[in-house]
Amino acid sequence: MNIILAQQNYHIGNFEKNIAKIIAGIDAAKAQGADLVVFSELCVCGYPPRDFLEFEDFIAQSYRAIDEIKAHTKDIAVLVGAPARNPQREGKDLFNAAWFLYEGEVKQVVHKTLLPTYDVFDEYRYFEPSYEWNIIPFKGKKLAVTICEDIWNLGDNPLYRICPMDQLIAQEPDVMINLSASPFDYDHDEDRKEIILANVLKYKLPIYYCNTVGSQTEIVFDGGSLIYDAQGNIVKELPYFEEAMGGMELEKLTGSHLPPVQPRDFTPLTELVFDHNIDRIYDALVMGIKDYFGKMGFTKAILGSSGGIDSAVTLAIACDALGKENVRAVLMPSPYSTGHSVDDAVELSKNLDNPYDIIRINDIYETFLATLEPYFKGLPFNVAEENTQSRIRGNLLMGLSNKFGYILLNTSNKSELSTGYGTLYGDMAGGLSVLGDVYKMQVYSLARYINREREIIPVNIIDKAPSAELRPDQKDSDSLPDYAILDRILYQYIERRQGPKEIVAKGFDSALVSRALKMVNTNEYKRNQFCPIIRVSSKAFGVGRRVPIVGKYLS
Repeated sequence: MNIILAQQNYHIGNFEKNIAKIIAGIDAAKAQGADLVVFSELCVCGYPPRDFLEFEDFIAQSYRAIDEIKAHTKDIAVLVGAPARNPQREGKDLFNAAWFLYEGEVKQVVHKTLLPTYDVFDEYRYFEPSYEWNIIPFKGKKLAVTICEDIWNLGDNPLYRICPMDQLIAQEPDVMINLSASPFDYDHDEDRKEIILANVLKYKLPIYYCNTVGSQTEIVFDGGSLIYDAQGNIVKELPYFEEAMGGMELEKLTGSHLPPVQPRDFTPLTELVFDHNIDRIYDALVMGIKDYFGKMGFTKAILGSSGGIDSAVTLAIACDALGKENVRAVLMPSPYSTGHSVDDAVELSKNLDNPYDIIRINDIYETFLATLEPYFKGLPFNVAEENTQSRIRGNLLMGLSNKFGYILLNTSNKSELSTGYGTLYGDMAGGLSVLGDVYKMQVYSLARYINREREIIPVNIIDKAPSAELRPDQKDSDSLPDYAILDRILYQYIERRQGPKEIVAKGFDSALVSRALKMVNTNEYKRNQFCPIIRVSSKAFGVGRRVPIVGKYLS
């Protein structure tokens, strides 16, 4: 039996496009002599559909899509993901389902059992967990079909009380097939492989694992679909961050002569490693920008180019994602901008060959100060004057955005967002945050990765001390701890959810830990007004991290 995986990039709610893509995948699988082609979780409507699932018209369109797709299954079987109505009055109205289509008919529908409701997932809000488990008979074989989270309940601290495969194994299946929508983070692909391997070794069956690919606003899916033989060897791995198809005859997976793989314990990162999987972080950010623009119908981006590391990295990634001609950089020096920063920003755009403008804000700034002077009552220069410069820049960028249809890319990094080191309606403005889930030290690693073959980002941008340049001789270190230390503290608190005692026990200064955590918690109100952030870590700001704005904890 020849089973092929179709790793595709879907558009949430774009049924016409998704249907066309799935049918094209079916035709391609037919051309390769497939008996069965497997698509990913909720591929018909796109994942995650969120509150679209509450609209009956959305569900009706999904059902019509199934009818259209099944007409192409007369001589090939197809597994697709789509919502299914719950016929019982009790419980939620929908199941997250895998539809088995063959001979132009719906032969069987498998319901997802384990519904993740954590981080970016909120499936129990919409779906009812399965209450029955049955294998799918097909061409003399028994298929144990599961959906994403259904295979993740292994280990010594399971999240759920039941394992669907424990129910299915009693029916003596020949193979496991999993339809998945598993998001990328820079510590997750190894984790994913270990959990799939653990299933193979526990149930002594080969597995076909089909993951989706593509970015859906903040969530990036990296693909990397997998086929394991019954001994736990990876016999096929589809590429990451691109659409692909690939398969293997089932008989080759059960009759493998490769030696059995020994079980392994996956250990997630316990410390922030600044350059860990930096190439995949880069690919995820490129895909995040490209898909956000493509799926929203946007073509051109604009950003403020300051001569600093954050805007430099953002500009380079955006040019890769959208094409250099579609990314406009605007240099907006103020009275406190250094000459070398302007020169560095100009050199960067010349290296990238993207369009750029220089708009000096000195006169606008002086006008603001003169207007506000009677109301500032002679108080000394402080953050009010500093932030005025940032907000002028935000206004200029948004003016150009409105006039020419650009989407403003935000350049703030995760270290700044964590500590509130940014100006609302100024440098925190934007339609999409590129680096909002990337710590400052990781930004430097990205810069070195971008320069791996030739100098694109001028070395002076990488080497100089970071500064907002909003007052004379300003440095980030005037307001923030050293990033190499701060980022490691922030990682422990945000990604690993460690408390102050646990972080201090790792050797960090107690006063510094208290200060850093207080900055994080007292600046939630700023992040709550921030734009979508491309997620590359296990705990990004946004939908995956929900804390009270007015909470009194470590603040």
